[in-house]
Amino acid sequence: MAEESFLGSLKEESRKDYIAIFETEWPLWVGGILLAFLAIMMILWARPWGVAAGIRNWGDWVFYYVGVRGIRPTSPLLHTTSVMNIGLLVGALASSLMGRQFAVRRAPNMEYWKGLAGGILMGTGAALARGCNVGGFFSAIGTLSLGGFAMMIGLMAGAFIGFRYLVWEMIALPPKPMAPPKPSAKGKVKINWGKVQPYIGVLMLVLGLIAFRVYANIHYTKIGGLLLFGLLIGFVMHRSRFCFVRAFRCPFMTGDAEMVRVVAMSLFIYAFGSMIIKWRGIEPELMGVYHPFWFGSLIGGVIFGIGMVIAGGCGSGTLWRAAEGQTKLWVALVGFALSQSLVYMFLRRTDLMGKLGRAIFMPDLFSWQFTMPILAIILISWAFVAIWNEKAEKFVIF
Repeated sequence: MAEESFLGSLKEESRKDYIAIFETEWPLWVGGILLAFLAIMMILWARPWGVAAGIRNWGDWVFYYVGVRGIRPTSPLLHTTSVMNIGLLVGALASSLMGRQFAVRRAPNMEYWKGLAGGILMGTGAALARGCNVGGFFSAIGTLSLGGFAMMIGLMAGAFIGFRYLVWEMIALPPKPMAPPKPSAKGKVKINWGKVQPYIGVLMLVLGLIAFRVYANIHYTKIGGLLLFGLLIGFVMHRSRFCFVRAFRCPFMTGDAEMVRVVAMSLFIYAFGSMIIKWRGIEPELMGVYHPFWFGSLIGGVIFGIGMVIAGGCGSGTLWRAAEGQTKLWVALVGFALSQSLVYMFLRRTDLMGKLGRAIFMPDLFSWQFTMPILAIILISWAFVAIWNEKAEKFVIF
């Protein structure tokens, strides 16, 4: 009896722990802190976290196969950012399965057109800014690139424009009700996906570990490590529902400042860790600093901001939401990949890329001693303005 009682208690406690870790939504601040530390470790491992270049690599392959692009792109399994994105997809998929949250979610027909349009705008903006909300904003500021702040301003302006459009659309073009799902055919064997999903999720994590071992065996250990970091980021983002779009949209939509506070905190941790790494010479000072200040980052941010609000997901958000079955984001991802590849090819072939601005490393402009205080003042001011707006609702549109 004592043994049965012990085993029963152990099973009950394990079940509670599983629910707390894999089924309950994590606090946003936990997600923000974990993302910052993972981003810092990625710098120490190989390179800063990015998303857009990997999605562009996928688009490059499409145009290579149809004959538009003559040069063979790097394999998606060897392109560092593509590998990070694959890891993010796998991690988010594993999280959604282990939390019994994966489902193919159909959207109204109009939403698919918005997903495509938003994806095209995001791809265009990412090509101009040399990065999306991750590489062009989060990691740009985190690696002390001044272009990150220019994109930050652009994202704010773009989110404002995008949300104004959504408000107009809601009034002028009210959504039509979706048709009810067709009843399933009788006689078919039904699978209890609620019980099966967690096992498939664990399998996805195991496959990620196996993939790392395979990369290590063929002397691509760094790329395998980036796959694992991407997997962890996808898992954290899905479990905490970490969404950069909310940081730029919610101040105009509801006034909610929570996401702004979390992103500002996460950015401060990321930038502080990055500064120590670079100042001590552990990694090159200009690692991750390539963003065109100011024109390319600003205009790219505006266009990307409009697109992410219309699509309902940013660069990283599109990936983890697509992994949990959001079909609208699948369409947005296609538009993102194809448009970014085309616009990037156009900018390179016409030599316009160099006219968008130049990369500026903040310590070169402000010195090491003043860079962190300036960065802290900007981030704290952003958070305080958002908190004030949450109470005053001065910038709330709807």
